[in-house]
Amino acid sequence: MKRFVYFLVAAMALSCFVFQGQVLAKPQTLKAVSFVPKDHPLVAMVHVWVDRVNEQCGDSIKIDWVGGPEVIAGFDQAEALRSNTVQVIFNPTAYYAPLLPEGNAFSLSKLTMEEERKPGGFYDFMVERHKTIGIMYIGTWLYDPFYFRINHEIDSIDDLKGVKMRTSALYDRFMKKIGIVPVTVQFGETFTALERGLVDGFGWSVLGPLDWGWVDNCKYLIDIPFYTRQNTLILMNLDIWNGLDKATRDKIMDITVKFEPEMRDYFQKKITEEFKRYEEKGIKKIEFSPEDRKKFLDAAYGAEWEDLEKKVPDLVPTLKKLTGN
Repeated sequence: MKRFVYFLVAAMALSCFVFQGQVLAKPQTLKAVSFVPKDHPLVAMVHVWVDRVNEQCGDSIKIDWVGGPEVIAGFDQAEALRSNTVQVIFNPTAYYAPLLPEGNAFSLSKLTMEEERKPGGFYDFMVERHKTIGIMYIGTWLYDPFYFRINHEIDSIDDLKGVKMRTSALYDRFMKKIGIVPVTVQFGETFTALERGLVDGFGWSVLGPLDWGWVDNCKYLIDIPFYTRQNTLILMNLDIWNGLDKATRDKIMDITVKFEPEMRDYFQKKITEEFKRYEEKGIKKIEFSPEDRKKFLDAAYGAEWEDLEKKVPDLVPTLKKLTGN
């Protein structure tokens, strides 16, 4: 009888220990960083995605978005992801193009994100390509086309030759192709560079420059949007992704598929509101002739396709087909 009581007590203790272990089990924390600060208008919808993942996957994972470039420089974030220093990044493909040159094809896509996600399409292709560098491509978090701004009025694309513009990794080749002189200026120094005339203009998406004062000395906008399909992606360390249970991975993908069109609608509304503010600020739009407009867009997209032809020539036919080009 004593032996029976002993085993009964031991069994109860063991079950209690297991129960406590289940109660005390914590979700896996995934550290995340973004290439711009958390309070930047461009990452407004990233907060929504993170909150939804944390709410709906809270039993298994929690995303801790610790900051932006003040934590890890934007150009270093992909390597930090690959080394598992962080587990999630919100980063543009141009920032890790040396690792995956074909990633620049995102900006060239003429398809909607829904069209890209059709089975066997661009999304599936890019998932597999990202896996080759140890990264899982999950989705897109931004919709905001790019424009060039300039500090004086011009009439044609030829007037851009010799103009000095603040550049970035995304449109450096495009600028050179149409004769613009690209000048590398740190983000935080752009206002001063424009104010002092060190550059005559800049390229950027719609949201942001008005609030930063960049347009105070740069009140002309070339009214030709380009690279409308943003290249800003939600990326996870591949080993971490593979280590998640299937239910969690499926939930994350379901959240993302529903998030993308909502995100696009949000930014389209914000862009409309921003252009109204541009009008109030006295920003003037420059219209090119149909011929120059075509030259402008042909150069924007042609410069990137030419670069891809040099770096990943075997992939270009597939990329053109999958992006609707």
